[in-house]
Amino acid sequence: MKELGLNYKNGQHIFNEKGLEGTPFLEFRLLSETGIVRHGFSTRLGGVSSGYYSSLNLSFDRGDDPDAVRENFRRIGASIGVRCEDMVLSQQTHTTNIRLVTEEDRGKGITKERDYRDVDGLVTDVPGICLVTSYADCVPLYFADPVRKVIGLSHSGWRGTVGKIGKKTVEFMTEHFGSDPADILAAVGPSVCADCYEVSGDVIERFQEAFEEKFWTDLFRRKENGKYQLDLWKANELIFLEAGIAPEHMAVTNVCTHCNSRILYSHRTMGDHRGNLCAFLALRQDDL
Repeated sequence: MKELGLNYKNGQHIFNEKGLEGTPFLEFRLLSETGIVRHGFSTRLGGVSSGYYSSLNLSFDRGDDPDAVRENFRRIGASIGVRCEDMVLSQQTHTTNIRLVTEEDRGKGITKERDYRDVDGLVTDVPGICLVTSYADCVPLYFADPVRKVIGLSHSGWRGTVGKIGKKTVEFMTEHFGSDPADILAAVGPSVCADCYEVSGDVIERFQEAFEEKFWTDLFRRKENGKYQLDLWKANELIFLEAGIAPEHMAVTNVCTHCNSRILYSHRTMGDHRGNLCAFLALRQDDL
């Protein structure tokens, strides 16, 4: 990570920098050490896109050359150890909707058309399928159950966080696959930090409804301008705990997308003139 020049916030450094095929990505030790998953979080580095998409844009919806985006997916996939044909992409609209991903979904969103929409969370037990969700400040949530061999990946902006999509993902894994929350490993990925995330009072009212008052001082603070700084990292950590995940089975990021916008796309830095990052999570086919 030092080679990438990332600016860490205070806290545990939980990422390794890796690039098996020359395209770097960020990786959680917590998940890597299970031995059952391949996973990563992309950076802006190592792609072929140009202009303000430079260089590893992973969105087909922002006006970039589709051929460049496909090559970017191929490159990051090769570094992580997954194929584009095995990826399944979300279709995010800030919901708490979760899709059960099956063999029939393999390739949807990248090599095949999606036949679903309004999906911010993906869960599967199919080895080799790689779940993919998209980001430019919002929070990626990773889940891995090494007992039942089930994985989940969810996109959690402030709406998803208020809706507790993290808890709903755990409940989905429990309902469909019999996962015990005590077995699940969960991680909060790179996203905007509290110091950089300013919101209005109406957003804070939603968080006050969703979280007990004893947590409010940890989640937000009022500024002199009447706005608030909101900590989505802490909020999702509390949601993990509420879902029954053990503290020792959690990893919470200390990498802010806005603070590191030279290396990571950030909507708050770049507005609409940017590419998108992606989170990737797959059950290792060769080890199962």
